[in-house]
Amino acid sequence: MELAGLRARVDKALAAFLAEQRTRLTTIDPALAEVSDALEDFVLGGGKRLRPAFAYWGFRGAGGTDADAVVAALSALELVQASALIHDDLMDASDTRRGVPSVHRRFERRHREASWRGTPEGFGENAAVLLGDLALVWSDELLHDSGLSPAELVRARPVFDEMRTEVTVGQYLDVLTQATADTSLDRAGKVARFKAAKYTVERPLLLGAAIAGAPPEVSASYSAFGLPLGEAFQLRDDILGVFGDPSQTGKPAGDDLREGKRTYLIAAAFGLLDDPEKTELDAALGDPGLQVERLRALIRECGALTATEHRIDELMSASLAALEAAPIEEEARTVLHALADAATRRTV
Repeated sequence: MELAGLRARVDKALAAFLAEQRTRLTTIDPALAEVSDALEDFVLGGGKRLRPAFAYWGFRGAGGTDADAVVAALSALELVQASALIHDDLMDASDTRRGVPSVHRRFERRHREASWRGTPEGFGENAAVLLGDLALVWSDELLHDSGLSPAELVRARPVFDEMRTEVTVGQYLDVLTQATADTSLDRAGKVARFKAAKYTVERPLLLGAAIAGAPPEVSASYSAFGLPLGEAFQLRDDILGVFGDPSQTGKPAGDDLREGKRTYLIAAAFGLLDDPEKTELDAALGDPGLQVERLRALIRECGALTATEHRIDELMSASLAALEAAPIEEEARTVLHALADAATRRTV
């Protein structure tokens, strides 16, 4: 199956599920149509659908046979992703996501336009917490009601639960790292693994393998392929957060710097800069009015950008070697190789 065809099937499954949820919500109260609108816009309005793609081809690589129930089950990963992004935007005070207002800004604007009581900011923040929670709850419902057999659900459940725990604690470690100003590569790598790497590639692959009833050696090969690839994906995201083109990323230039993110790229810079420049970088991180071009120059000139690109290459080499050795179907190997390239050589 072509990736575009899979994406269309994922979108169809998500649209059908969200339409059912709209009926459910508006039966409770017509005011909840705004909640349904916001989640439909967020979930259906963009995204690369990488996680369902890795999961689907992990399933096929392990000998699984295509079925709509499997696609619906794997589409639940997009609701986990929506929950993580809505909460991440709130924690980072991000104004936009994919070129449109983030969820908390959307509801902040709704409050302001209606001249309701209280503060627009507080209303937007509260709405984003609840909508992110709702997306996570719904991810469980979509998996459970996808049409998988009881045996398939029993195999899938531990992987799905572990993944949601990992991404949540990874988000906490990210917040903690900013608060403590930890600039070590070890901490940056751990945040990258748990906040993004594992739930972007490794766990989706393992979810597909579990549904297919894969033997342990297949699951082990997926971990060997998926974990370094997921880290490379996150390091590419870190680079785009500093050097990305806003017209491509949908976020302001240098947003990660304004948010004070202590990424691998930033940790590498701290390890390479001299003391006065370290002090300058440390003082500027998290400042909404910082001079983005100055910090970009520091990061580039000290060699941190080159070092991060080199690390991506190392991770990709390890990942692709594991993929070549994996005891999986050849068609899946080819598609997973293409997905790996798309995940790490992207501009958005």
